[in-house]
This record gives sequence, structure tokens and C-alpha cells, in this order.
Amino acid sequence: MAKLKNIIKQLSDEDFESIYQSLIESSAEKSAFLLRSIREKQQSDSKIMDELGVNTNAYYTLRSRLNQKIEEYLLQQMENPRTDILKKVANINETIFTKKKAIAIATLKKLEKELLDYDLSNELTIVYKSLKKLHINSADYFNYSQLYNRHVAYTLAVDKAEELLAEYFKKYGDYFLTGDDTSKLELSLLCKEMNNVCALYKSHRLYVYLNCINIFHRLHVEGEDNMEDDLEPIQDILLNVQHIFDEYHLDSIYYHLHIVFEFLKLEYYDHYKVFRKAENFFEEVNDKCSSLLTNYTLYTFPSQFLITKIKRHIRMNIVEEMYEENEAIFADFEADVEYTPNYINYIMYRALSCYFVKKYDEAAKWINNLLNEISLKKYPEAQLEIKVILALQYCMMKDYELFNQLINSIQRQIRLLGKESCEHVILFTKMLKISVSESKKNKKEKIKSLANKIELIEKESFAPTLLVRIDDAFIDELANE
Repeated sequence: MAKLKNIIKQLSDEDFESIYQSLIESSAEKSAFLLRSIREKQQSDSKIMDELGVNTNAYYTLRSRLNQKIEEYLLQQMENPRTDILKKVANINETIFTKKKAIAIATLKKLEKELLDYDLSNELTIVYKSLKKLHINSADYFNYSQLYNRHVAYTLAVDKAEELLAEYFKKYGDYFLTGDDTSKLELSLLCKEMNNVCALYKSHRLYVYLNCINIFHRLHVEGEDNMEDDLEPIQDILLNVQHIFDEYHLDSIYYHLHIVFEFLKLEYYDHYKVFRKAENFFEEVNDKCSSLLTNYTLYTFPSQFLITKIKRHIRMNIVEEMYEENEAIFADFEADVEYTPNYINYIMYRALSCYFVKKYDEAAKWINNLLNEISLKKYPEAQLEIKVILALQYCMMKDYELFNQLINSIQRQIRLLGKESCEHVILFTKMLKISVSESKKNKKEKIKSLANKIELIEKESFAPTLLVRIDDAFIDELANE
């Protein structure tokens, strides 16, 4: 909420009135009331909820929609001057054919400056091509030929960087589900190639794209301890990127990539357990979770946020809040089934959210739908993890017939994969089997002993079994106490 309050208080009077009137005209009176309350009154959230007559969930939805409306307005204001420039580029031939040469050159030179301010490299090649032709009989022809060639090459480098960026996070999805050393090597090679491409030009855009990969790679693949000592510190990178965003505030790509770097800041501080600072970024990323999962898979691995969120809620002992919150966050969300790693993370997040509020039947439904919708033959380790979480639901539901069928399938899969690759899964299934066994002797002590061993295991790749909160209440429930 703090982010939204800051944005509203920093709006100019003109922008505030425009947004307020647009809300009134679209019959969004509650959003308009919320906007004015935040702007003009120092009221608590509970007081505003009372005046609006809404519950916590409805208030969360209202707040999220207001935030979206403000962003749409600000984006529209930002894009208007860009649209004018692009229209001028489209009319270059009209200028060349209808204006005197001196006026045409002066117009193109002015356009060049505006395009450089916006860093529109594709459009700059059109301007330089035209300036080159207009100077064919002068000494400046060579200069504009060089500028044209340089910007064509730069445009190709930006295209290559965007391609490598998308390829890296596609490959990371495979690595996340498998933990495979070959996939890890491929990620390191893609990271190295990206660094080589971006080293060709001193470009703020390439710097931003490069560090979408570099920061994530250092946090989730190689680890800081395994990186070279002379690398730029992540904190410095984040500051430099923010300066670029501030300087080129009219750039629409940077406007949207802001949320990616808020997510990376959250991941950075969470990784180093500086949780107080991580909280500064959690709310904004959480509010835009649906958009992050839908629209940013080419620039990061967004479903990592869902894992970070579960760990945060476990740490803060508020896991029950996720279930109710999901209704607002994912109200209009449509998961992309084709992007398997992202989809699996999303479904398991929803299933665990149900599990944390003891809605075991609903959690089982999410998981069964997942197993029926997509083939996991390519990811046997991930399939095993998912089945164990499903077995947990059957265990809690005391559906022993379905549990026994599933546990037999799990044990066959463990034998095929090898016990050394899934130690925590073996320990977890042992706890479940003790829970459903008819023997009541030392149940709690046996389960607790296994639970202590699981808590010592860490795994970077897909492991929802390690996201289950194994506390005294969990052990008591398994022991039927």
C-alpha cells in the first residue's frame, strides 16, 4: 500500500484530477473515493474499508485496480510524445520530396536528436539512411554512412541480446525442474555469450538487458562465491539501472522493465537474508504478480517469486493469508500451459496455498488437474515431487486407498531415479507412511527424527516438498495427536 500512496501523493494536481474524473466517468466511484481518500486524508486502511463498506479481499482488489488505472494513465502520457516522433519518421519521404534540401536536412537533424534521447535505434537507421542520401555530393556523406552502418550493427546487437535473454530464461526453466549439470553449463555459456555481445557497444539498453541475466545467474545458478572477484557488485548494478530508468523515463520498455528490477531487488535481499530491505519491494511485486507471470517470461523467470513468497510467509508465520489473497491477485490471470516450468510453479503454489488452510481436497484437485493436463516425462524429478505433495493431501484427508496406490507409484519412480538423487523425498514419504501405518508405537518420535533430517537439506531446483512447513503442528497432525 505504501507504494500506491507515494505514487498518488506525487501526482501533479492536473494528473490527479484527470485520473479522478476518468474514474467518475467510468462509474468507478469506489476507486475514485479511494484515490481521493489517499490523496487528501491521513486515514488507515481499516478506516477506508469501513467507509467503503468492503472486506479485506475486496479492498485488495480495489487497490490493485486503482494502481493499474494510474499506471495506464501515466503510460499514455508517456507514449504521446513518442507517438509524435514515430509519425515524423513515417513521414520522412514526404519531407524529402516536398521540402527544400536545407529544410529537409534540418528536420532530419532535429529528428535525430529526439530519437537519440529516446534511444530508438531502428528509427535512427532510417534517419541516417536518408541523411546519407541527401549528402551524397558532400563530404558529410562518409560520416552519415558510418553512422548508418554503426546503427544497423547496433540494432542487430540489440536484437541478438533480446534473443539470448529469452533463450536464457527458457533454458533456466529446464534447469530449475531438473537441476541438470548440462543445463547449468548451457546457462553459463548463454550468460558468457550475452556478455560478449553487450561488450561490443557502450549502450545503456544492452547494460539493462545484460543484467537481467547477470543478476539472476549470480543469485540462482552460479552463486556469488563461484563468480570472478572483479565483477560489478549487484547493489551497484541495481543503482546504475535505476539511474538509467530515471534518465530515460519516457522509454516504454524501461517503464515496463521497472517491475523486473523490483523483483530482482527482492530476490537479491531475500537471497542474502536482508529481509527488512526485501520488504520494501515485496508489496509492489506481489501486486503485479499476475502481470509478471503473464508478460515477463522473456526477461526473467517470474514464477521464482511464488517460491520466494511461500518462504516469506512461512518465515513470518502468515501462510494462511495466501489463499484468500489469491482470489484478488489471480482474478483475471490465465496461466500459459505451454511454458511448463512457469505453469508447474504456479499450480504448486496454488495447491500449497490450499494445503496451508487445510483445504486438502482442493489442493489435490489442483495437482490432479496438472498431472492430467501436461506430460512430465521430460521432468521425472519434478513429477516425483508433485506426486509426493499429492500423497500428502491424501494422507491428510485419510484417503488410504488413494494414498497407497500413489505411494507405490512414487517408490517405483524412486528406484528408477536412484535413491541418492532424491534423499529428501525418501525421508518425506517415510514420514507419510508412518502416519498412515496402523502401528501407534513411537509415531511422533519417528516422524520428528525424519523431520530433523529433512530440515538440513537444501535444494536450489524444483522441490515443493521442502516448502511444506514442518513444525510441531505438522508432526502432531501426522502422528494423529
